[in-house]
Amino acid sequence: MEPVIETFESRKKHMCVKGEGLSIPVCDKASLPGTVTQRTCVFGGARIVLMPITDSIHLVHGPIGCAACTWDIRGSKSSREELYKKGCSTDLQEKDIVFGGEKKLFETVLELYNIYKPGAIFVYATCVSGVIGDDIKAVCKKSEDLTGCRVIPVQSEGFQDHNKTKGHWIGGDALLDYVIGTKEPEETTPFDINIVGEFNVAGDLWGIKPLLEEMGVNIISTISGDSHADEIAQAHRAKLNIVQCQKSSNYVARKMEKKYGIPFIKVNFFGLEQTTNSLREIADFFGDEEMIDRTEKIIERELMGVEDETQEYRERLEGKTVALYVGGNKAWSLVRAFEEVGMDVMMSGTKNGIKEDYERIKETVRDGTIIVDDANSTELARLLKKYKPNLLISGAKEKYISLKLGIPFCDFNHDRISAFAGFKGFVSFAKEVDASVSSPVFNLASKTLSKVSKTPKVGGDENAS
Repeated sequence: MEPVIETFESRKKHMCVKGEGLSIPVCDKASLPGTVTQRTCVFGGARIVLMPITDSIHLVHGPIGCAACTWDIRGSKSSREELYKKGCSTDLQEKDIVFGGEKKLFETVLELYNIYKPGAIFVYATCVSGVIGDDIKAVCKKSEDLTGCRVIPVQSEGFQDHNKTKGHWIGGDALLDYVIGTKEPEETTPFDINIVGEFNVAGDLWGIKPLLEEMGVNIISTISGDSHADEIAQAHRAKLNIVQCQKSSNYVARKMEKKYGIPFIKVNFFGLEQTTNSLREIADFFGDEEMIDRTEKIIERELMGVEDETQEYRERLEGKTVALYVGGNKAWSLVRAFEEVGMDVMMSGTKNGIKEDYERIKETVRDGTIIVDDANSTELARLLKKYKPNLLISGAKEKYISLKLGIPFCDFNHDRISAFAGFKGFVSFAKEVDASVSSPVFNLASKTLSKVSKTPKVGGDENAS
């Protein structure tokens, strides 16, 4: 069987075509040394789960580079404080590595508390603080006893695993161990929910929350977009958890079900069909006839407006192809949304996917779709040159590979500025996709953009030069 692209022998099984040979690609393995993976570390995985808590300080206990590299890593918006966007680091130096950084950490926590009086201080361990053995749990406990403020250790040393998914779990454990269940709500209703795994990237939450509130549900907390530590502390009293980003947050939902008996359902607010199904599933869970009736009226009203607003975009996008190279959740949750604007998903891949992610991708995409795991820059360029999609959906690290090949690009990662969730978000989604695909810039640009020189031939094993 012909390989998807020419690459190292050990990398060939990380790519497959649905309906041919491998059912899913080999995944969740350490990246091949020297191939310049696009992955993020465990520390980065924890940061993206916790950073959207807006009333909190996020303190990185490590060299300044760890904090600088992950500052505003989530692209989350806030309707309240901007405290979460403060870049805070203990800035460990050679002296701290030799003699230990615990004293410096303790003094930094006290200084930050005195300046900002935050709702919580999250202290992230990094590779360096882990290697030198700083006891951040003890420092956090001492600081919390002195200040009365939640000071929460996040044991997120980057070297723990090759996959940032473990960082998602570590961030979730920090909330489960130190925040959730530490405060009681002033009042409860029969329709209390938590939105789990919604990080308000570009304001996505604000396209979901009004729909849920109009249905009649009461949102105790969002974990963790546009949230406060005190709100998450009350999350244990919800009657239902709805899980949006299933890549990062199934773990938290399962743990809460085990610990507090809170059931959860998986939802998807990207695309019309998925948004509609999610709202109905929430209403059906509560079984309240008035809520079910209200939900149907909301859906009817919103769909009527969206159809008219997106017709022009659909006509131009019909039959165009798109390649997805995104996070594990988006690699399958966006597929139906693209089909709804008339596009064909010809490739779907992710950097940090686990078996569960690729099973979902396989269930969602059509036969003939390429499924890719942990493609490095060279592999991604070869995939784009060989299969020539009309659009690449990815993040900032892949943007310039696409543009230099003359392939339109749309950011669906943390750096985007347009909200795509919910019915109104779908209109923005269709508009932005159309603006990228239909832009005349690639007709005006030099044709040599896509005629890059051939890369050197790769041998059949890792020892090839």
